[in-house]
Amino acid sequence: MKRLAIAFTGPSNSGKTTLVVRIASILQDRGFKVAIVKHDPKDKASFDKEGKDSFKFSQTGADVAVVSPNKTTYFKKSTSSIDEIISLFVNFDYLLVEGLKTLDLPRIAIFRDRLDENYYEVTDIIACDHTIDQNLIPKDMDCLNLNNPELVIDWIDKNGKRV
Repeated sequence: MKRLAIAFTGPSNSGKTTLVVRIASILQDRGFKVAIVKHDPKDKASFDKEGKDSFKFSQTGADVAVVSPNKTTYFKKSTSSIDEIISLFVNFDYLLVEGLKTLDLPRIAIFRDRLDENYYEVTDIIACDHTIDQNLIPKDMDCLNLNNPELVIDWIDKNGKRV
């Protein structure tokens, strides 16, 4: 097991999810086990439908696990540290984290259409496409091609944090 963790950050609609999906697909096609963590800072994500048993259980305030032949879904009524999340996944080669700027992980900032300096202090490298003027990127920051997930994977292999 490689157990490399990397985080992706950037403004809404910059392409974070698209890049994470592309990277995860390539890595899995290569035979690696991938785990993904998504930050939901506004608590907007919906995982169950009203009226279903798991929704009713969750409404009690209890932590709930739904186990089926092909998956286990875990609803926990409090936030988790990255160490707790890692312990849930146990076996993985790559842990891809979308968001969670406060985590101490190497971080790729994704930009499309415009750069956002608010992300620079938590950024190790930028990934952007042709919509970003390369001359506007700070000289001390490297840039990956957002549309070349293979290059991004090479960077993760060299810079991901062993966890």
